[in-house]
Amino acid sequence: MKESTLWVLFILAGAVIIVLLGIHMAIMHLDDLLVPLGIGCANPLSFDSVAMRSKMILHVIIYTLLLATALFHGLYGLRSIIYETPIGSGLKRLTDVGVTAVGIAFFLWGAAAIITGYLPH
Repeated sequence: MKESTLWVLFILAGAVIIVLLGIHMAIMHLDDLLVPLGIGCANPLSFDSVAMRSKMILHVIIYTLLLATALFHGLYGLRSIIYETPIGSGLKRLTDVGVTAVGIAFFLWGAAAIITGYLPH
């Protein structure tokens, strides 16, 4: 993929993270404001609240997107930092393969955890 395309995706991922993390922070930390509006729950960290959210497809989608965008944004940033050091093209290729492998592995691991919470037991 072209470097300019990766850079645009990096910026877009940052914007998506801001929105999704804002939603997450509102749900988890603004319960005093959301409960009177009928949106939130009294204790978002209780087992019942977590179990309820894990069964909602919207939360599964939000957390999966947050996982994917955060991994891409962070790992592309790490790749960019490594690329700024004086390394040869062979090490750059190894960096690409390593960062991609780590990203895929962490995404699969995280997505499995998210989906496991959604599936009926």
